[in-house]
Amino acid sequence: MLAVGMLSHHEIFLRLGFAALLGAAIGVERDVHRRPAGIRTSAFVCMGSALFTILSFELARLTGDTSGTRIASNLVQGIGFLGAGAILREAGGLVGLTTAATIFAEAAIGMAVGGGLYAVAGFSTGVILFGLVVLGWFARWANLKPRIMGFRITTSHAESVASEVQRLLAELKIKPQKFRVSMVGTSSIVEFQAEVGHRQQEKIVEQLNRIGIVTEIVPFEGQHE
Repeated sequence: MLAVGMLSHHEIFLRLGFAALLGAAIGVERDVHRRPAGIRTSAFVCMGSALFTILSFELARLTGDTSGTRIASNLVQGIGFLGAGAILREAGGLVGLTTAATIFAEAAIGMAVGGGLYAVAGFSTGVILFGLVVLGWFARWANLKPRIMGFRITTSHAESVASEVQRLLAELKIKPQKFRVSMVGTSSIVEFQAEVGHRQQEKIVEQLNRIGIVTEIVPFEGQHE
């Protein structure tokens, strides 16, 4: 619970530092996976939310205002706009929803630390990291979130590889789009787009990647979450 008297500078600095540390911990995961809202952004969101929460109550005490949660409540709306800015529409779909949700949760963690609820903030940070790391890995492993990817196979044996690719896609129950075979110099290129899961991508590379064949996979739509 919040103390009745004014917070000391030591306590304020402790809360701001702890909030920044928790935000940075979440930001590390974001940076490792090359997602938006990395270490600095996450640390700033958490620390800023903690500071606004502290100011909300401290200024209320100084001025005698009975609505000490006014600033803190408006913070929720402000973070909503920040999170909305992280959501983009690409290739007919929305990307950045996970980033927006993470920013929203980071603000809540900062508010918890600002209110002196260290254990709650620490536990919440652990839950978020579990969701980003463990649940994210499971979703990729289980092919729960297929993406539209572009495939480019460069080889000197276009006809045989093209038929091999078509057989492989049929086995994996993948429906290719814009399938084409072209020539660039002495090399032949097989290109197509398909909605695939992580394991399907690995299977395609495993089957096609050998001497004389180069397989490239690039995202057709945004990959950031």
